Amino acid sequence: MYQMKNVPSLKSLFLVVFISSCSTYPALADEPKQGDAKQLDLGNDVILEVVYIPPGKFMMGSTAGEKEWATGIEGGAQPGTVREKFEGEPQSMRVSKGYWMGRTEVTMGQFRRFVEETGYVTDAEKSLGWTQCFNHKWDRYYYDSKIENPWERRKDKNWRDPGFKIPMKDNYPVVCVSYQDMKAFCRWLTERQRKAGRLPEGLEFRLPTESEWAYACRGGSQRSHYFWWGNDLMEGKGRLNISAVDLLPGRDTIWPLANAPWSDGFAFLSPVDHYGEKGRNGFGLADMCGGVWEFVLDHFDPEGGHEEVYYQDNQRLSVSRPVCRGGNYFDVPGNARCAVRLGIASVSYSDSRDGFRICIGVSKKTVPVPRKN
Repeated sequence: MYQMKNVPSLKSLFLVVFISSCSTYPALADEPKQGDAKQLDLGNDVILEVVYIPPGKFMMGSTAGEKEWATGIEGGAQPGTVREKFEGEPQSMRVSKGYWMGRTEVTMGQFRRFVEETGYVTDAEKSLGWTQCFNHKWDRYYYDSKIENPWERRKDKNWRDPGFKIPMKDNYPVVCVSYQDMKAFCRWLTERQRKAGRLPEGLEFRLPTESEWAYACRGGSQRSHYFWWGNDLMEGKGRLNISAVDLLPGRDTIWPLANAPWSDGFAFLSPVDHYGEKGRNGFGLADMCGGVWEFVLDHFDPEGGHEEVYYQDNQRLSVSRPVCRGGNYFDVPGNARCAVRLGIASVSYSDSRDGFRICIGVSKKTVPVPRKN
């Protein structure tokens, strides 16, 4: 297992970082505390906000009762698959070091700032690249004769135009970016802030580990609730973007799935933090359930998540099948819970349902391994 040794306290380091880096920040207490928030200047009037997450305990996994609800009438997830088994049995875990995490997923505007400054080309934009998008010709699943899903490979689509046929805005979460693209964004942030003297050695911008993400999603609760606010789906109204009673663009129909019984205002993406305080959990993080799938640092273990970073090969620190968490705008309620987790096909795969959220913490090295054809 990869571990950083002799790394100073994350709290003391950020005390130095934020006092010395920007005079517009308010005076800090001796140490950051839960609820503290900082705005990072990415240049050209682009801001990325992070909030402090203190160390603590949480429950990873889901109970048999939760899995049963997820595949029941209200949850709407397809029964008889192995998907819920990926969540693992409930077990207490601990995040031992505090860290800072993006209040929202990385937005199109923030990702565009990265591309403008670096000239970076995403995996989907490369000559052999493609991304998974909504097929606007799709009308239903055809269960009696075949299964036809509403997604298709597109070589002409990418993060700039994910193919929704709606006007894209800078405050939407960026999608159609791969694990490798996300790591490149984090390296840019790390180098940029370090060059400016705002980030000490030993800390970095990176994807959260799976345990950091799962702990952050529950908002400080040590109980194994379905959602960060509890178990009652109806309390989710006005809190999240999932499959709900919203018309698809240019149609008089909605997603033909077990929908949340209200309109969340969006058939596809919603702007980040659209639901305001009601859409933020106990740590002040927005859109932790639904919205877009969020990638984490770890390699996918179908038996469940881990407290420490999980690799495909511990010696080589390799990841070939990243984990994504939290569900997305297309998912039924049962597939947008705190415990939901899936494995992504490869480190170069991208999808119009997938995005990411950054954290700032102790360095954690992973080596992306492309899938062998």
